[in-house]
Amino acid sequence: MIFEHTEQTKYWVDRVDRFMDEHIFPNVDTYNRQKNEGDRWAVVPILEEVKAKAKAEGLWNLFMPPHSGQVHVDDTFHFEGPQLSNVAFAAVAERLSRVGWASEALNSMAPDTGNMEVLMRYGTLEQKERWLRPLMNGEIRSAFLMTEPAVASSDASNIETSIVRDGDEYVINGRKWWSSGVGHPHCDIYILMGKTDPSARTYNQQSMILLPAKTPGITIERMLPVFGYDHADHGGHAQVLLENVRVPVSTLLLGEGRGVEIAQGRLGPGRIHHCMRIVGVCEMALEKMCRRLLTRRAFGKAIAEHSIWEQRIAEARIDIEMIRLLCLKAAYMMDTAGHREAAPWISQIKVVAPRIALEITDEAVQMHGAMGITQDTPLAHMWTHLRTLRLADGPDEVHRILIARNVLSRYAGGEGWDFGN
Repeated sequence: MIFEHTEQTKYWVDRVDRFMDEHIFPNVDTYNRQKNEGDRWAVVPILEEVKAKAKAEGLWNLFMPPHSGQVHVDDTFHFEGPQLSNVAFAAVAERLSRVGWASEALNSMAPDTGNMEVLMRYGTLEQKERWLRPLMNGEIRSAFLMTEPAVASSDASNIETSIVRDGDEYVINGRKWWSSGVGHPHCDIYILMGKTDPSARTYNQQSMILLPAKTPGITIERMLPVFGYDHADHGGHAQVLLENVRVPVSTLLLGEGRGVEIAQGRLGPGRIHHCMRIVGVCEMALEKMCRRLLTRRAFGKAIAEHSIWEQRIAEARIDIEMIRLLCLKAAYMMDTAGHREAAPWISQIKVVAPRIALEITDEAVQMHGAMGITQDTPLAHMWTHLRTLRLADGPDEVHRILIARNVLSRYAGGEGWDFGN
């Protein structure tokens, strides 16, 4: 693996850095004021202004890799964007994550990134024109409905929401929660996972279907807080009741029984995108810690000169470099070998990145003392968000199982571990 970024990657990183300096960082206070002075679920004016500038400059849809893996290749749909490699986008995502709303400003935010990849890889031309095009134009937002409150949803075979065919329609019944993005005022389309055939083989029971948000029978029962935060700036997380919801059969993705296949294609990129952003969050936490250490004095000298903090700074620097390299390795495997071969590496970074980020952010909170647990800095919010990522897109325990099984299978097959891959 070559550690030097390509000239193309450097070009896009430089452009994103300039855009952050010119349009994102100077508007952080304006964004926060506008977000908090009225309806927290409303569109933020300054964000829409910055989005227009990003789109005009071509800094738009940077997350989408070259679409050689799409299933429906017999159409003429063109995804408008530079089609960066996963390695290149990792460097970009790290920059964007220094400000919570910067990814949305460049139309590269979750859950839309994963949903757009699903539509690009598995959607028909009709589905792409109806939903993918307005998503990539930034005209609408989307949500992903998979997790359920009544079952352990980390095992997809447990999902109970039913998708039953009735003539030219499917009828959907069930309850979902942690449906991220549902609360955004522009959220117009859901991608839902449910069961079309409970009698089929375990992982051929599930299917995915497109569900317009305004379809009769959909009830948003409540918005779920995260450690007391509403996450309104990201569209929040909803509990959604589905009662006899009817949609045309043309809204099914790929075919009945293909839901797990689609989920693996979607969650791989989604998981690594989270980890790419985590690297930037770690850098921001370390920066705030260092600036605080250098400007505060205790017992006659700068706190940075106390040896205990020197040790913590050193450990944080080492840890950030480790997770960045592992994240780039996972991205490299996705670019060169595909999602299936990259899966063990994605699971590794998915386990280690949130854990290390939590440790670094916790040290930053500790360094700020009483201020660290207030809303006067973003550290408390950062910590709570990072803690959710030990559960989102599969809990640590599931990813450890997958990692262990991959390692054991190699030794069981007599090949051992290939240290080059």
